[in-house]
Amino acid sequence: MKQASESMSKVDTAWLRMDCDSNLMMILGVWTLRPGIGLAALRGRVTERLLPYDRFRQRVEEEGGGARWVDHDVDIREHVVPEKLPRRKGVEPQAALQKRIGELAMQPLDRGRPLWQMHLVEHYDGGSALIIRIHHCIADGIALIGVTMSLVDGGAPPPKRARKAAAEGSEDWLVDGLVKPLAGVAMKALEAAGDGAAKSLGLLMQPHRGLAGSMDLAQGAMQLLGDAASLLMMPDDSPTRLKGKPGRAKCVAWCPPLPLDEVRAIGKALNCSINDVLLSCVAGAIGQYLQVQGDDVRGVEIRAMIPVNLRPPQQAHRLGNHFGLVPLVLPVGVANPIERVYEVRRRMRELKGSTQPLLAFALLAVAGLLVKPAQDAIMGIFGRKTTAVMTNVPGPREKLKFVGSTLEQVMFWVPQSGDIGLGVSILSYGGNVQFGVITDNARCDDPQQIIDHFEPEFARLSLVTLMLPWGDEEIRLPA
Repeated sequence: MKQASESMSKVDTAWLRMDCDSNLMMILGVWTLRPGIGLAALRGRVTERLLPYDRFRQRVEEEGGGARWVDHDVDIREHVVPEKLPRRKGVEPQAALQKRIGELAMQPLDRGRPLWQMHLVEHYDGGSALIIRIHHCIADGIALIGVTMSLVDGGAPPPKRARKAAAEGSEDWLVDGLVKPLAGVAMKALEAAGDGAAKSLGLLMQPHRGLAGSMDLAQGAMQLLGDAASLLMMPDDSPTRLKGKPGRAKCVAWCPPLPLDEVRAIGKALNCSINDVLLSCVAGAIGQYLQVQGDDVRGVEIRAMIPVNLRPPQQAHRLGNHFGLVPLVLPVGVANPIERVYEVRRRMRELKGSTQPLLAFALLAVAGLLVKPAQDAIMGIFGRKTTAVMTNVPGPREKLKFVGSTLEQVMFWVPQSGDIGLGVSILSYGGNVQFGVITDNARCDDPQQIIDHFEPEFARLSLVTLMLPWGDEEIRLPA
């Protein structure tokens, strides 16, 4: 009997084929829970709440230039496995957990089974720790938030959907990979990109409009051409020890949570967003790390690719990848924390009118059509011009419960593609915000040294903000 299957989207196919010796395309996560949970309870919850999602019951079969999702009989014992951390004198539990996560980051998922796995450390620091590995071809971070909300106590069951019966080769990549996402999400998901970009993209898909529309269409086309040129012809960022050929080992680290209300208060005082404040602290932490290593950071800037959600709210539950990328150049060489946060704000505002997230999405759709060497060449454009991948994901405001235990802490890392060796993750959860880093050993063998500068950078920004004059007008730096 032939197993049921369906075609994989071209964008998801691109992510599937991006695995390489130095970077595997896995989203890594870790949960810490108190009190601890048992393996049987975890397997029961996963069977009940995760397996109803088709993608977690399907393996991948590659064929010609594409791939298919094929139904698979899941043995939960192969996907939810026990994990024990080695006990070494003088090694803290968190350090042992971080080391194991780094090892698992370079351990490929079995292509003969659905591409996900959970590793439960039943006894960890007075509770349990759960390490989660999911291949990026299954879903992006925003979609996986919905999956998480299905798994926790009281979570809604996965939404039911009718499987598309797509005929072989019937997918029109231009329609399914670009035009439909543009038409469906431009006005909502591009709010972050500004009304101008959304209007321009809408006009580009309505060429039947009259003369006035033609003028707007021409302006929109010019913006698209300009954004495409900017994306494909980005200048190299500053050469630093964090950029270069990666090796074949990973390290992860994370810092204690910061109260989100404090971050919000700093942003309000400086008339900046929470993102501006956090990204400024990231830039400061990286700059401080480079300085401690003996590097001159004057004028140094590094480019980080930041995912931008392109999924409309009504489709938040759907798996797959529906995001674009924007390049943000971080001013790591700016020492003054106030000057740096305003410079980050300025650069973020410049990106708000950009159509680059959609162009990056289209580029991934094109890459998914091509043979792997051609795809690698396209993705190399990003790798050569980029030092880091950086994500900022908003999580639930209240702490969640999972099989009766409190989900105390959540951290995750997105994969880096090609030769990129630094990943930065920012996650808000339970009234706090947390900062995590994953690095390639050849570029930085102790990311805790970067992490250790994050909280001091925030404290310095907080202190300087309190010392500034208060008034109704925005604070201005001396020329």
